[in-house]
Amino acid sequence: MEKSEENLIAKHINHDDQLRKYVEEHRQYEETIEKFNERVYLTPHEEVEKKTLQKMKLLGKEKIYALLSKYREE
Repeated sequence: MEKSEENLIAKHINHDDQLRKYVEEHRQYEETIEKFNERVYLTPHEEVEKKTLQKMKLLGKEKIYALLSKYREE
């Protein structure tokens, strides 16, 4: 995320429960994906799980940006 988005998140995360939820989920997905990336070999099931997490992370990021867009308009 760009610095401007990070600043908006920091400004509004304490009073926007939905934003906080999406940001926390995004970080959890990122941590889990990083654990997969550290491994040399993934089973086919783990590959599918990693791809699913990447898609969920992207969807979460889109939700975060949608929420941030309303704060940019203010």
